[in-house]
Amino acid sequence: MPEPTKKEENEVPAPAPPPAPEEPHKEKEAGTTPAKDEEEVSPPSALPPGLGSRALERKDSEWSLGESPGGEEHDKQNANSQLSTLLIEKPQTGTVKVGENITFTAKVKAEDLLRKPTIKWFKGKWMDLASKAGKHLQLKESFERHSRVYTFEMQIIKAKENFAGNYRCEVTYKDKFDSCSFDLEVRESTGTTPSIDIRSAFKRSGEGQEDAGELDFSGLLKRREVKQQEEEPEIDVWDLLKNANPSEYEKIAFQYGITDLRGMLKRLKRMRRVEKKSAAFAKILDPAYQVDKGGKVRFVVELADPKLEVKWYKNGQEIRPSTKYIFEHKGCERIMFINNCALTDDSEYYVTAGDEKCSTELFVREPPIMVTKQLEDINAYCGERVELECEVSEDDANVKWFKNGEEIIPGPKSRYRIKCEGKKHILIIEGATKADSAEYSVMTTGGQSSAKLSVDLKPLKILTPLTDQTVKIGKEICLKCEISEHIPGKWTKNGLPVQESDRLKIVHKGRIHKLVIASALIEDEGDYVFTPDAYSVTLPAKVHVVDPPKIILDGLDADNTVTVIAGNKLRLEIPISGEPPPKAIWSRADKAIAEGSGRIRAESYPDSSSLVIDVAERDDSGVYHINLKNEAGEAHASIKIKVVDIPDPPVAPNVTEVGDDWCVMNWEPPAYDGGSPILGYFIERKKKQSSRWMRLNFELCKETTFEPKKMIEGVAYEVRIFAVNAVGVSKPSMPSKPFVPLAVTSPPTLLTVDSVTDSTVTMKWRPPDQIGAAGLDGYVLEYCFEGTEDWVVANTDLIDKTKFTITGLPTDAKIFVRVKAINAAGASEPKYYSQPILVKEIIEPPKIRVPRHLKQTYIRRVGEAVNLVIPFQGKPRPELTWKKDGAEIDKNQINIRNSETDTIIFIRKAERSHSGKYDLEVKVDKYVDSASIDIQIVDRPGPPELVKIEDVWGENVALTWTPPKDDGNAAITGYTIQKADKKSMEWFTVIEHYHRTNATITELVIGNEYYFRVFAENMCGLSEDATMTKESAVIAKDGKVYKNPVYDDFDFTEAPMFTQPLVNTYAVAGYNATLNCSVRGNPKPKITWMKNKVAIVDDPRYRMFSNQGVCTLEIRKPSPYDGGTYCCKAVNDLGEVEIECKLEVKVIYQGVDTPGQPVFLEGQQQLLHSKDF
Repeated sequence: MPEPTKKEENEVPAPAPPPAPEEPHKEKEAGTTPAKDEEEVSPPSALPPGLGSRALERKDSEWSLGESPGGEEHDKQNANSQLSTLLIEKPQTGTVKVGENITFTAKVKAEDLLRKPTIKWFKGKWMDLASKAGKHLQLKESFERHSRVYTFEMQIIKAKENFAGNYRCEVTYKDKFDSCSFDLEVRESTGTTPSIDIRSAFKRSGEGQEDAGELDFSGLLKRREVKQQEEEPEIDVWDLLKNANPSEYEKIAFQYGITDLRGMLKRLKRMRRVEKKSAAFAKILDPAYQVDKGGKVRFVVELADPKLEVKWYKNGQEIRPSTKYIFEHKGCERIMFINNCALTDDSEYYVTAGDEKCSTELFVREPPIMVTKQLEDINAYCGERVELECEVSEDDANVKWFKNGEEIIPGPKSRYRIKCEGKKHILIIEGATKADSAEYSVMTTGGQSSAKLSVDLKPLKILTPLTDQTVKIGKEICLKCEISEHIPGKWTKNGLPVQESDRLKIVHKGRIHKLVIASALIEDEGDYVFTPDAYSVTLPAKVHVVDPPKIILDGLDADNTVTVIAGNKLRLEIPISGEPPPKAIWSRADKAIAEGSGRIRAESYPDSSSLVIDVAERDDSGVYHINLKNEAGEAHASIKIKVVDIPDPPVAPNVTEVGDDWCVMNWEPPAYDGGSPILGYFIERKKKQSSRWMRLNFELCKETTFEPKKMIEGVAYEVRIFAVNAVGVSKPSMPSKPFVPLAVTSPPTLLTVDSVTDSTVTMKWRPPDQIGAAGLDGYVLEYCFEGTEDWVVANTDLIDKTKFTITGLPTDAKIFVRVKAINAAGASEPKYYSQPILVKEIIEPPKIRVPRHLKQTYIRRVGEAVNLVIPFQGKPRPELTWKKDGAEIDKNQINIRNSETDTIIFIRKAERSHSGKYDLEVKVDKYVDSASIDIQIVDRPGPPELVKIEDVWGENVALTWTPPKDDGNAAITGYTIQKADKKSMEWFTVIEHYHRTNATITELVIGNEYYFRVFAENMCGLSEDATMTKESAVIAKDGKVYKNPVYDDFDFTEAPMFTQPLVNTYAVAGYNATLNCSVRGNPKPKITWMKNKVAIVDDPRYRMFSNQGVCTLEIRKPSPYDGGTYCCKAVNDLGEVEIECKLEVKVIYQGVDTPGQPVFLEGQQQLLHSKDF
């Protein structure tokens, strides 16, 4: 094949069709190759290779005859109508004349929809018409509220010839989807079809209009007859534009029918920018290349510098050398060959050299397919296989078959099958009928061929007639005949059509016809006739059915076993058949069961026989026999009756292992399983002191061992078992022995080195995070020397603190240390120190770490305690020196205590003389560190020195005073002023937190005489005393003076007296108990509670309340030790009174009041306080 490079003037540009971007490929039936969804027609054109977008090059193909495949699509649409989930009315294929209007309607039911569905209208396979709405296309939608139906309309206005084609409507709502296809045929006013001009097919719809810029592909979809067009000399418009003066662009575009002049000028501008002088390329790629499918193309660039590295790219992806892509270097030329070009090679390519690149486009053209062997007319008979065969010019070409002008689309239910073998294409019709008589045609992109098929009936011969049959009821009836033709027929019984069912099947295989009745019944008897379709021949037969006795055991198990629960009534009804009705006899162990009123009896009915057992017992289990007899024969059957019951309870379970919140238990199966296998077990548990059982498993436990979990550590529990079979659940087993979950603690935490000397190492740690109910008894500290694995216990007795010193260690030795926590359950996992410790004392310079709150003045009130802790560092133990205001501290007034890590200064009752600056000096060897702390002891201030009444006028009094001499070692923050009427001398506050030393008192009562006093206030509060005015202020008034009468006070005092006594009470261990009584007295008496004559004081197990004279003593979770005699004593100034009662505490074990302690597993016995229960 010649090697195409640059397109010459006489070449025809034929853009190759790359695969559609998102359309899935349809495939033909078996024996065919996948057909392309889209192909490109290659009529003559002067369109340059760069002109138009890629969308133009991916246009759907159109066949030479232009026949619409609407008929077959319509059949396919109707076949799939039952799959429609949204559309209730679909758009239908329509016809319109040029210039007229047409509307397509789609309706969607909205009963099950929460919102409006989404609808899209397409032309062809991909063109979305939503963006094409304008003067020729309008999309409308409406909603009818009464019928709840959405209506969508697509209206085409003033139709043109290029509007014809296939359209599609798609409706989506969430995960639902529905679509349908329909065709539009536009009839022309003239009968001739104009020839196709590829330039008009690819031109845009017009500038300045409503639909301006719309890509019009309809030029390729017009009907046209298959005839050879006269070849015209082709002119490359692109070359004309490149070489023409810009003033001639419009003239050239008008002359060659190119209306998208704007797009052409943009492309021309881009190419001219590319053709600018390049520093890397001496010669760049041509704008476009064209090659036939299967051909070879050659790309050439010439470099200005042969040392530059060149890379080739396709659609942005770098091309690597292969058998398809071959690279050559010839001097400054860089050449790339693409062998065996396919449609997928139709793309954009570019080459880079340094920082520059140049690009081009490759168009792969597929040559037209020609019909090399024509179809031939065929005559066939009905039922025969018909094959229409033709040959085309290329292997595996895409062809289309038509029947009477309508495209044939094979599907799963179609009788048409298309087969492709290389260049040979075959249309296969299985089982031809008269309806298949038609004119069939095959069409390719370059030609067509047609032939006529005529299908007639063959003469019918009866090869095997039907025969009369006599069968027993329940047996199969098979009426079979054979005729000479492969045609269907109809069966009748007594003149009525026979309908297929699960029992009656009509079989047609080739020339053989069968009527098969799987199980004959009495009503199946009659006259049967088979009549072949399209023939007047009949084939009769008679069927006679006989019915011997039969016992129907379909409702029983495979071994005819009937299971009944003990105590229930069994009524076993066995259906029987036979003509005449047979007599039934029941028996067990050769002893007949009579019909009557006994507990076990038989009952007979026309179509059944029953065995009745009123109250089933275990001894009723066994084999029962039923015998049937009539004139046609006998029947016998045996039925096994099994009486089942719930199983016996299992024995008490054993608890073999206990953890912190779990245990392991096992048990033995029950002695009697109730006649039904044990399906599993239910397990329950409860606290020993509780009566409420809790189910532990909701799915049956298949094993005889179980591990209960999520128990409370330290609480006594009991467990029990239920056995389960198919009948039900057994009674519970006896409870297990009580057990208490216990566990070791978690490892100690934060193991650190506290100090090291030449012979000792002091370790400290924190308690475990989890201790549990078993508590914590102490710790064990172990060490081993580096290089050995012999751990030595450092303490002889358990360590009750979290610090311990290991003594007697050799100097310069290295040891590893670990610590364990010990409780009743054993030792915890050890906590290791991460690295070896060197036994050698290290000098650490002193460092005082003054707390943040001591870095400012430390203020305390007189009488309060001062307790300051100042930590420091330094090894060996530092020397500490305290000084106050530069002098030694008097240790009789100030206590100082020093330790290895901190120093404490303590003043039990602070005095103002303790205020001052305290200096601390820490010294280790030659290293010294010091710090200072300011302490201020404050007290309430003294009263003001002098309070004077400066003036009195109207209802107002002016006061002045001087500040106090003693401010309490703190700044005065304000004053409080009070007034008192001379008659009552009751003081009332007038002003608080007043900052000045003078004030005016207003709103005084006229006629009264007042005294005033003033308190000083600082941060500690008001002064203890106040300074009062020496003279009084009289608020003058006119009129008579009123004298208040004098009344004697009433004496309300009363000695204490109990109005409601204590009563003897019984309490249950573990549940709170209360003792109540009521008392009165004035003054209010003091209440004291006593147990066994001993006063109850600060005991957390007791709570005492007194409200409105009602006295209550609450005993929290009492134990037997809380029983005894309780006494309530009330005392006031006028006397005292006592009252007693007795309290008895009971312990309940399994619902019985029994004294003593709960039972523990071996090795776990301990005394449980009442709070644990």
